[in-house]
Amino acid sequence: MTRKATAFALALPPRHPGTPSYRWLYAALRAEILDGRLRSGAKIPATRDLARQYRLSRGTIVSAFELLKSEGYLRGTIGSGTYVSKVLPDALLQAARAPGSGISLERKKKSRVSDYARRVHLFPSYDLRPSRAFRANVPALNLFPTTLWAQLTARRLRRASVLHLLGCDPMGYGPLRDAVANYLNTSRGVKCEPEQIAIVSGVQEAVDLTARLLLNPGDRVGMENPGFIGARMVFEAVGAKISALRLDDEGMKLRGPSLHGSRLVYVTPGHQFPLGITMSLPRRLELLEWARKSGALIFEDDYDSEYRYSGPPVPALQGFDQHGLVIFAGSFSKVLFPSLRLGYLVIPPHLINLFAATISLTTRHAPLPEQAVLCDFISEGHFGRHLRRMREVYAERLSVLLKSAREKLSGSLEISEIEACLQTVGWLRKGIDGEAATKAAAARGVEVFPLSRYTQGRTAREGLQLGFAAVDAREIRRGAQELAIALEKEARSR
Repeated sequence: MTRKATAFALALPPRHPGTPSYRWLYAALRAEILDGRLRSGAKIPATRDLARQYRLSRGTIVSAFELLKSEGYLRGTIGSGTYVSKVLPDALLQAARAPGSGISLERKKKSRVSDYARRVHLFPSYDLRPSRAFRANVPALNLFPTTLWAQLTARRLRRASVLHLLGCDPMGYGPLRDAVANYLNTSRGVKCEPEQIAIVSGVQEAVDLTARLLLNPGDRVGMENPGFIGARMVFEAVGAKISALRLDDEGMKLRGPSLHGSRLVYVTPGHQFPLGITMSLPRRLELLEWARKSGALIFEDDYDSEYRYSGPPVPALQGFDQHGLVIFAGSFSKVLFPSLRLGYLVIPPHLINLFAATISLTTRHAPLPEQAVLCDFISEGHFGRHLRRMREVYAERLSVLLKSAREKLSGSLEISEIEACLQTVGWLRKGIDGEAATKAAAARGVEVFPLSRYTQGRTAREGLQLGFAAVDAREIRRGAQELAIALEKEARSR
């Protein structure tokens, strides 16, 4: 039978001279419960441990416990220990907090914060519920080889040395940087050495590092419109001014005054987020030439490039860079699983020391055990096999979505043809509002995301983002049927 862990030692207030020991302990424990520091169901240390900690007799401890039990604050379980009662006396619910135990609203309002703190906002996290059609930006987590990952993790922990427990270079675990550089050079057409690789928690951290190092308040940043909300929030938090750049069939438009004065351009050329456009080669070369002449830098977010279902692989924009103009970033969150929180940053040589110094002052380095396991996953071939398997699964699910859309959604939603990624875009019939369609779909158990939330300014055309990777064919068909009903109902209400 597994023994329950002993509760942590209690830090109680000093005893006033003249107060009987059992009364002091009774009052101290009661106050801990009243103030919420000892929560309902919390385990109290054993009488022997308390006696040793406070140099009291066990009889004194038992007397205090018995008094608290008689009043309903504690309960005892034979063979298990003493716990705070799950149902507390009614008097506790009415008890006032001790003076000074809380922070008043007035005090909070008077607290001074930085300009950055006034601009920063919470970035929404994943909805922690089972996936359903058509949740976007999430892979098929049920198909990830968790047993294999657990085996690699156990093996790494068994072999962990003192140095592995100590930490690693701010830029990341050396063998993983080698593996990532090899993967990027081979599969993504990136030109880099392992020394240029920084292992970070993901693209979000990569964007934040870049923004804080390269931008001052008032500096201008060029961004695709519509574009990634997380990047826009980072740039706004550092006080940058954002130029929203329109898109056409070749990607980001570079003509006109929109890019004038920009110090940084954020772009997703491999698979534009959220529309799925692949930036053409002439447009890529034009962007590089503009950056060379203007002295600006380019942040290339290699979003979902691993999953391409048709056509030849599209080399990264960074691979065409001859002048150290491109900062390249990618993540393992969508390829493997979101909670892994590991990604990579390919840094131009002249900026390596600057990024390394900044990481050393903030995160110090990404968690080493996870880096080591990921290194094994890549170097032993599991990463490549997982990618190949998932490409087949996602291609099949995309096919089911397109077929279901033709059968159920024709006339209500026009699905874009895409060559890569985990989601696509559906263009709404004229007159249907994206936000209203999203609410109508949610009422029928379907998740979609309106493109208007990715757009700065007015939306040229209303549309919805639909994910297909996270759910199976049956759920996709159900989602298409329910979405068709929701959209038809919404159209009739106009």
